[in-house]
Amino acid sequence: MNRYFTEQSLTIGAEVELEASIQKHAIKVLRQVAGDHFELVHDAHAFDVEITDVSPLTVQIQSEITKAVELPIAVHLVCGVGKGDKAEWIVQKATELGATGISFANTQWGTAKWAPEKVAKKLARLQAVALGAAEQSHRNVVPTVGFTKLNDLTLNVDQVGIVAYEEAAKRGEAAQLVQTVRMHPQSLIAVFGPEGGLSPQEVALLQQIGFVPAGLGPRIMRTETAPLYLLSAISALVELQEI
Repeated sequence: MNRYFTEQSLTIGAEVELEASIQKHAIKVLRQVAGDHFELVHDAHAFDVEITDVSPLTVQIQSEITKAVELPIAVHLVCGVGKGDKAEWIVQKATELGATGISFANTQWGTAKWAPEKVAKKLARLQAVALGAAEQSHRNVVPTVGFTKLNDLTLNVDQVGIVAYEEAAKRGEAAQLVQTVRMHPQSLIAVFGPEGGLSPQEVALLQQIGFVPAGLGPRIMRTETAPLYLLSAISALVELQEI
C-alpha cells in the first residue's frame, strides 16, 4: 500500500482534502478511485485512509497504524561532500535504513566541494529524494537534509558522537561502535569523510568537541558505503534484537 506525507492534521473519522502532489500520484499515476485505501502520515503518525472523492482528492481517516518503523536511536549522519551523485545515493539509502537527519560538509581533503550559491538548490533536490525514499520505505519521519561545517557541530547531553576513521580500522579497532550503540543513546551523530578521507586536523577537532574515533570493521569502505554500514549495524545491534 502506498504511503504519503501530508501537512494536513489527521484525526480518525475526519475527512481531509489533500495536496495536489498527492492527488497527481494517487489518481493520475496509480489510477486510484473512490473506495481505495492508502497510508497517510502527519507529524510522525501514520493512518489508513479511504478515498471519498478524487477531484479534489479527499480522504476519510480510518485508523492509526501503530507498527514501529523508526530506529530506536535517532541517527544523524554528517558526510563529507563526495563526487557526482553520491550525495543523492547516500540520502536515498540512508533514509531507507532509518536515518533521522543527513548533513553534508566541505572538508579539507575532499576532491569535491559545494559552492555557497549552489547549496540551497542541492538541498532542495536532496530533500525531495528523502521524501520519496521515506514514502517508499514506509517511514513515519522524513529525514532533514542540511549543510554544515565540522567546526559548527556540537553534542548535547542526550547525544553521543563518533567519527568513522579509517586509521582506527587499520589498527584493528572494532569495539567502539558496539560500545557506543550499547549505551542506548537517544541520539547519535556520526561523521564520515569524503573520498580523500578526513584530515588528522579534522579528526582532532572533532575529538575536542567530544566525538570518538571508531572503526567500521576490518575493511576500508567507500564514502557512500560507510554510512549505510553504520545504519545497518545499529539495526542489527539494537532493532533486530527487539523483534
